[in-house]
Amino acid sequence: MVLAQSMLDKQVMTARVRLAAVFMLASVIGMAGGCAEIKVAQSEQLIQKGDALLEQSDLQSALAEFEAASQLTPQLAVAHSRKGVVYRRMGDYEQAIDSFAEAVRLEPNSFFDTVNLAQLYHFTNRMFDAIEAYLHACDLKPDDFDANLNLGVCYQQVDDPVQAVERFQKAIAIDPDRMHAYVNLGVAYDRLGKYYEAIDAYKKALERDSHQPHVMVNLAQTYMNQERFKIAKKALEQAIVMDPSLAVSHEAMGLCLFRMREYDAAYDAYQKALSINPRMSKALTGLGCLEMFRAIDNVPNARRELAMEYWHRSLELDSDQPIVRRLIEKYKPATKAPDAVLLGDAGSGD
Repeated sequence: MVLAQSMLDKQVMTARVRLAAVFMLASVIGMAGGCAEIKVAQSEQLIQKGDALLEQSDLQSALAEFEAASQLTPQLAVAHSRKGVVYRRMGDYEQAIDSFAEAVRLEPNSFFDTVNLAQLYHFTNRMFDAIEAYLHACDLKPDDFDANLNLGVCYQQVDDPVQAVERFQKAIAIDPDRMHAYVNLGVAYDRLGKYYEAIDAYKKALERDSHQPHVMVNLAQTYMNQERFKIAKKALEQAIVMDPSLAVSHEAMGLCLFRMREYDAAYDAYQKALSINPRMSKALTGLGCLEMFRAIDNVPNARRELAMEYWHRSLELDSDQPIVRRLIEKYKPATKAPDAVLLGDAGSGD
């Protein structure tokens, strides 16, 4: 009996030790949980202080508060988001991208952070990253006009007009009164060679705001793609009346008149464009084509070398013009063959 009692006492003691260990572990877990909650509360106070400084445009001080919050609780998405806002306002776009990307990683359903990340990728010409981020934003808010419009613009910039059309149409379905969606839709249709659809889109844009010379120029260029030069000329005349100082209207008029074989008027239009913008490479290219065409047609006083001069000046302003390079190669003067070299000298006495 004494042995049995001794064993029972040992079992009771072991149970008490285990129970004490459980209570201790629970206490540690509770303290850890309490510490985490305290840190989050402290971080939220830092963020509130940073927000107040941000309202006062004290960006450096605001950033210090948000940085402290993100260091204290790295898993708190809002701290990284606020850092992204400050970096963006500072113009430090790479740091802003890193901050918003971390915020999105921690909180994938945040539309604000996702769309800011998309815009920064777009602004820094990281188009495919921008497309991915805008797609995510559109998944989060399918009826957001700007996200769909900007996604379409990205598709346009990576030369995918089919996807661009789909997104612009989606944006128009969300808000049919926003002019810019129709303008972009017109550009996408024009790239696809769907000229009647492009014209319809430009006209709808002008119905929403008739005083848009750039849109009128786009409309005229689509008419020229259809070789409807007379109606294109009328559209360009309207664009010039709207804003006589817009160089692109005069350059487009030069092209239209050139295609109509009104050479003198085309020359004047190109020169007018250059008087407004001396660095307009397209106007110089047009003058070169005009001068070369006149020379080929044997028009009096036309000069091939002047055409070459215009084209070279155009390339100096914009080197990415393969068509101009091909024109120079095609029409450059033939290289004169070297004189024959005579071996020996007939006049020598040797």
